[in-house]
Amino acid sequence: MLSIDLPRRFRILSLGLALAALAACTSVPLGPLPAPRPAPRPVGVASPPAPPIDPAPAPRPAPLPTPMPTPSPAAQTSPVALPALPAPVPLAKPEPIDAPPYGPAVAARFPDPSVSYRTPAFEPGHAGFSSNAELHALLVGLVRENSQRLNGTEVKLLALGTSQNGTPLEALLFSGNGSATAASASDRAAAGLVPGRPTVLLVGQQHGDEPAGSEALLVVARELAAGRFEALLDRINVVVLPRANPDGAEANRRSTASGIDANRDHLLLKTPEAQAQAHLVREFAPVVVVDLHEYTVVGRYLEKFGTVQRFDALMQYAMTANMPPFITRASEEWFRAPAIARLKEEGLTTEWYYTTSTDVNDKKISMGGTQPDTGRNVNGLTNAVSILIETRGVGLGRLHLKRRVHTHVTAIGSILQSTATRAADLVKLRQFVDQEVSSLACRGEVVVEAAPTPSEYRLLMLDPLTGADKVVNVTWDSALELQPLKVRARPCGYWLGEQESDAVQHLRALGIQVLRVERSGEVRGETYRETSREVGVRQDVRGALFDGGGVLRVKVQAVPALIDMKVGSYYVPLDQPLANLVVAALEPDTQNSYYANGIVSSPIGQARVLLPPELKTVPVP
Repeated sequence: MLSIDLPRRFRILSLGLALAALAACTSVPLGPLPAPRPAPRPVGVASPPAPPIDPAPAPRPAPLPTPMPTPSPAAQTSPVALPALPAPVPLAKPEPIDAPPYGPAVAARFPDPSVSYRTPAFEPGHAGFSSNAELHALLVGLVRENSQRLNGTEVKLLALGTSQNGTPLEALLFSGNGSATAASASDRAAAGLVPGRPTVLLVGQQHGDEPAGSEALLVVARELAAGRFEALLDRINVVVLPRANPDGAEANRRSTASGIDANRDHLLLKTPEAQAQAHLVREFAPVVVVDLHEYTVVGRYLEKFGTVQRFDALMQYAMTANMPPFITRASEEWFRAPAIARLKEEGLTTEWYYTTSTDVNDKKISMGGTQPDTGRNVNGLTNAVSILIETRGVGLGRLHLKRRVHTHVTAIGSILQSTATRAADLVKLRQFVDQEVSSLACRGEVVVEAAPTPSEYRLLMLDPLTGADKVVNVTWDSALELQPLKVRARPCGYWLGEQESDAVQHLRALGIQVLRVERSGEVRGETYRETSREVGVRQDVRGALFDGGGVLRVKVQAVPALIDMKVGSYYVPLDQPLANLVVAALEPDTQNSYYANGIVSSPIGQARVLLPPELKTVPVP
């Protein structure tokens, strides 16, 4: 449902999608992938998808230039040790919800579906949600049972370390006929098709008080392990991380044990919970990542608007500065649109994801954040289709749990089917986008910081007494098209001083290629001159973020300079697929930058390199 007056390009696309739906039984190609542009326009603020794509079969793209050599798969996927967090803060479990937060008229809008699900939480007499011990036993049991079956599905347990309180962080890898292969960044950059089948990564319960996603992934894991999706697993691999924040789940709290929001930690990687997800992305290079959450139903919406939330699912894909436009188009046409159609078939309602601040006096509604810090946006900058799905659950306890789980299961089923149907297209798309992003180094411009577009929206909510639909006209920050706040020339890469080994570790943990200088030389570039600074806190659309300390809010001026690239210092090239993630980390004057967050120690410890350096370098393992 799009009642907002969207930009013309997106309105045209919506019409194109409606027409394309008439031929929904066939795969819709994205159209020809052009060769990398010789003179790109200012690079991709996450914008609405382009005009409709011709559904006719597309010719193969022209050959793309071979990118700069990258490290071997072993080097690219090796574990990366990052500094440990301070001792975790014990989290007290809040009091359970004794009564529904609204009356029977609202509850009647959300009847249970006529399905049965098997997770510990749905066992007779179970009062809460699946515990960490129950979840672990279920995962181990699925692996054991699979080894005794004679079907074409292989199940592996992936140990990803432990949470801050020592609970195992575990995922399951599902593949067909022993075909699961890690597709590292060097594989993806290589000429020809990517080895192995494309991988989908499913992540649940990054926020501990949002349990439906975890329960849904246990349902999905059971179905995959039972061999009921062998045809699907002949074309794709699936990695399931059902509980990304076990400490928060145990305490029924949003944050990790240290109080950090794990879903705002995907660029900085302060927590072992975020590091575990980075490891999966680095190891398997998923072409699709799905992040399952739940949203607040009553709370501040009742306080601000006198309403209750009405949608079964809120959805949004990656929308941040420098998103590759073809990934945005594929996210909408190949994934979100079919998932909405499938949910509608099940009688489930959907809307764009939105939220509002915790300030009761602030009545603005915002789509999901546009900062490169959430899993949705950081994974988008790895050139994956990255989708957020939120069901109505925070503050409801177990109320409507089956419907919430069913909503997630239905959406996941659609996304897995879309991935399998378009597996070959997704491999080609990923290869093309990786090459195109690499080819932009030294050319055009890059968006350092962007903001959503202020607009208005007619949002449907529910009257808390009658349960009837209630239209609320709201001020709406749209992430469908972003406004550039700060733009600079795209460099060839970034120089880091030899003292910046902490930043190098973090970049490598994200899968970014870093080179160590073995023979010194000079190169033309720009250093950063700090013109002002203040200490603040990171913010998102909900308000201030607690993440273990403040950030430096700095203003800088890029100053032309000859950079002395000494032996032992580092070069981070932008002719690599994760170049846009490098920009998010290393341009110093944003709230998520490594300098603002103390990972880069000094503004003189980094510089922009404007010509390809002729240096002897070796990859950092």
